[in-house]
Amino acid sequence: MAFGPSSRLGVSLFDETPPVECISGSSPEELEIVIKAVYRQILGNAYVMESERLTVIESQFKLGEISVREFVRRVAKSDLYRSRFFTSCPRYRAIELNFRHLLGRTPIDLEEMRVHSTILDEKGFDAEIDSYIDSDEYQSNFGEDFVPYIRGYKTEACQNMVQFTHIFQMVRGASSSSLKGDLAGKQPKLNSLVIQSTPTPVISPASSGAKFRNPPVTSRTRHGVDASENGKVYRIEVTGYRSNKLNRVSQFRRSNQVYLVPFDKLSQEYQRIHRQGGVIASITSVN
Repeated sequence: MAFGPSSRLGVSLFDETPPVECISGSSPEELEIVIKAVYRQILGNAYVMESERLTVIESQFKLGEISVREFVRRVAKSDLYRSRFFTSCPRYRAIELNFRHLLGRTPIDLEEMRVHSTILDEKGFDAEIDSYIDSDEYQSNFGEDFVPYIRGYKTEACQNMVQFTHIFQMVRGASSSSLKGDLAGKQPKLNSLVIQSTPTPVISPASSGAKFRNPPVTSRTRHGVDASENGKVYRIEVTGYRSNKLNRVSQFRRSNQVYLVPFDKLSQEYQRIHRQGGVIASITSVN
């Protein structure tokens, strides 16, 4: 089952759209729907111009010479995919995007990332793509005839809750693509989070939380002293710092910040953040 109201988490389109399957005897119009669904999923919701379409493999698919799975494989191995998501991206960004596009989830842990990095080193790009599509996981979830789809926001698709929270870093609304409209762009989003098995906030992209990008994994700033005997410590995630001057030429934005604040200092810290022009993305208890 999905976690929370899908409309608030930015996954409503994924949740409400049934998986696309190619059925024997499909009409040309139905086959075109499958083709578009493959492009949308494998190319990360990016726009595909007519001149970029892979007409040869589209024709093979329409003639029944290859299955949906083989069509997915050839799109993922194409120069179009390689140029967008491999040669122009750092290695671990490319790997995490492969997980999103081909298995519909995020990596489980650092070891899984290392396995795919080793495949790239020893066997190359084509073998890396094959490792997803030839996996038991792909076969059991999508088989020969289903187009892969985003499924990591459903808890049963994850092996742990850390991995579950990471999908919301990779998928921030169905209208954005894997690269455009994303604060990370071509930089890795999950690398440090996977290395240290760090969960991330699940925040609606419709709120100010959409602007929050988890800061680099370093020591967090702690304001005040430890919680009192009857108190708690809260984690405040802040984004959108801007200058409060009215006559400014540009809006100066600092990095996102995370603060650990005892309960008796919470109100004071809340006021300080807003005086400095910050926007609180979330406040959660850490003990």
